[in-house]
Amino acid sequence: MNPRSPADERLIERFAHHVGRGINRFSMIGPGDRVLIGVSGGKDSLALSLALVARKRWVPVDYELAAVQIEWTEYPQTAEERGAIERFYADLGIPFARLAATIHPPWWKRGFSCYTCARNRKRLLFDEASRLGCRTIALGHHLDDIAETTLMNLFFRGEFSTMMPVQKFFGGKLKIIRPMCEVRSSEVDRVARRLGLPVVSSRCPNAGKNQRGLMREIMRTASRVDKHAVTNVYGAAWRINREYLPEDES
Repeated sequence: MNPRSPADERLIERFAHHVGRGINRFSMIGPGDRVLIGVSGGKDSLALSLALVARKRWVPVDYELAAVQIEWTEYPQTAEERGAIERFYADLGIPFARLAATIHPPWWKRGFSCYTCARNRKRLLFDEASRLGCRTIALGHHLDDIAETTLMNLFFRGEFSTMMPVQKFFGGKLKIIRPMCEVRSSEVDRVARRLGLPVVSSRCPNAGKNQRGLMREIMRTASRVDKHAVTNVYGAAWRINREYLPEDES
């Protein structure tokens, strides 16, 4: 990795502080925690990794980091992309592993779906976290992702639910955290471009034509009317006005 300019270092420090707001608000990382970063190769997970390393310079909390990338054999990366990702994590000093796997098991008869992809990726991350002794998995979802998920659940599941900043599994033995929950997508984009992060292009066959892409367009349109539209949707989960909700019929 090329030496960074003072301006780049200031950018990283500012970004890491912004990531830290979500970490502190939701008490995501504590002393002695071993955190496994789920790496897609996209800008979000790479920027998150950079922030978590930079943050260790000044916070009085000692934690360990590791990273794993799930590579679907149906949609492989190039040798150049693999090498760039490996060098990036080596420069950060984060132990990195890549797991090759199929999107669905041999007995699965249906075609590709976002649900199958996400479910199997999470299963593999859980297995790797267990193997490494990590009780925390950090994912690169940002504020915009959470707002879009809220709308997806309203539109397509008929319920008010969202992608939580901290989500516990197996009775609290393992948790998923989303440290960039209070960082806008535009800031992540700026960091990735400015620092030239080795972003791997998406191999998703549904990229740009799935439900999330539709929500992104809706939020973009709403933001032209009110610049706070995305942050308002994000914050709605913590500002529920129960006076305007139906009573529990159970």
